[in-house]
Amino acid sequence: MRSKLFSVTLDDCDVQTFRAGGKGGQHQNKTETGVRVKHRASGAVGESRDHRSQYMNKREAFIRMANSPEFKRWHRLEVARRMGRLAEIEREVDQAMQPGNLRIEVQREGRWVPYDDASV
Repeated sequence: MRSKLFSVTLDDCDVQTFRAGGKGGQHQNKTETGVRVKHRASGAVGESRDHRSQYMNKREAFIRMANSPEFKRWHRLEVARRMGRLAEIEREVDQAMQPGNLRIEVQREGRWVPYDDASV
């Protein structure tokens, strides 16, 4: 049986509202229906201004934040940390960052070319 390690709620986020403009006419132009949700721990941001309702936009922004690459990266590391497997993931990252596994490029004359120490 699986058990929940932790949960992320709006209490873990900073929520900003703003005037959304666009579709919805006068209602959207006069009320703060747009919502931006920023997860404090990961820095992931989700934003919505699709609906006339602030509640619906808050829900949509939270979902977008949770589906962002920044949040998913943080989530993977947080799960590993809580399960005691953080050292294993750090070893994987260190191995992937070995010089032989990296390709470094620089921009020259509008093109990206492999970096060569001798030509710089």
